[in-house]
Amino acid sequence: MTYLITGGAGFIGSHLVEALLRRGERVVCLDNFNDYYSPDRKWRNITVAQSYPGYSLVQGDVRDRDLVEAIFAQHRPDYVAHLAAMAGPRPSTRNPQLYESVNVGGTVNLLSVAARHGVKGLVLASTSSVYGKSPTPWSEESSTDRPLSPYAATKKAAEVISYTFHHQYGIPTRVVRFFTVYGPRGRPDMTPHLFVDAMVAGRPITLYEGGVGVYRDWTYIDDIIGGVLAALDSHIPYDIFNLGNANPVQLCDFITALEQITGYRAMIEPRPLPAADPPITYANTEKAQRLLGFQPSTTLEEGLSHFWLWYQEKVLQERHAP
Repeated sequence: MTYLITGGAGFIGSHLVEALLRRGERVVCLDNFNDYYSPDRKWRNITVAQSYPGYSLVQGDVRDRDLVEAIFAQHRPDYVAHLAAMAGPRPSTRNPQLYESVNVGGTVNLLSVAARHGVKGLVLASTSSVYGKSPTPWSEESSTDRPLSPYAATKKAAEVISYTFHHQYGIPTRVVRFFTVYGPRGRPDMTPHLFVDAMVAGRPITLYEGGVGVYRDWTYIDDIIGGVLAALDSHIPYDIFNLGNANPVQLCDFITALEQITGYRAMIEPRPLPAADPPITYANTEKAQRLLGFQPSTTLEEGLSHFWLWYQEKVLQERHAP
C-alpha cells in the first residue's frame, strides 16, 4: 500500500513515516520545511526514512493545489494521514490568517483532491485544544464549540470539514485528537524542550501559575503512533478519537521528574496562565481503547528518559559541533 503523510518531516509525522516504512509500506512525505522552527531539524528528522527504497519526499505546501494533484496522479496513495498544520495556540493569536490558510484552506485542498481519487482511508490529526475549558475528563462528546485560540478554532473547523467530505464523497475518515505529545524529535517550542533548554543553560523557566493547578495529559510519541496506525488500519467509516495518556500530571510534578532525570535544577519564574491555554488537559480514551485497541503504556519517567537521551545525543552534540 502507498501512504501519503503530510507534515511528514515534523515531530509526529517523521515517526509515523518510519513506522510505516518498517512494516513494508510505500510512503510519500509532503512537507514544506517552513521556518516555524529550524528547517535543519526537519531534514535531520527524515535521515532514517531516506534510507528506505519505499520512501519518496515531496517538498512543497499542502495549499498548492497543482502540487497535491501531481502527487496523487504520480503516486496514487491508498491512504492519507494529514498531519501538516501550523501548530501552537499562543503563536496563532499573533497570525490567525496564516493558521486559517494552512489548517483550514490546506485541509480543504487536500480533501478535495483525495475525494476525486477515491482514497481508501484518511486520518486527520487534530488536537485536545478543541475542548477549550470544557469540564474534564474530555470525551469525544464533550463540548468543542468554545475554542480558546485561533489554532484550536482552525483545527475544529478542519474536523467539521472532514465530516462534510466524508458525507458528500464517502471518504473513510478517522479524526485523532492528540494530547500533549512529547518524546525524541519534539519541537523546540514544546514544553519539554523549552524546560530542558533553560535548565541546561541555567536560565529561569517560565512556569504558568508556578506549576500549581496546571495539568497536562502527557502522551509519549510511540503511544501516539500506535494510535494513528490503528486509525489508519481501521475500517470505521467516520469517527473521532482521543489519543491521550488519560493521566494528567501537574506541571510542578513534571518539573520534579525532569530534575531527577537530567540532574539539573530548575529556576522557576511564575507567570499567569495565558488566555489561550486551558488549566487542564485530560483525555477519556475509552472509545479509542474499545474501537482501536489503543492502550498507551509509556510512563512519564520512561518517556522523559528517552527524550533526555535524544536531547543529549542530538541537540547538545549538534550545538557543540565545530
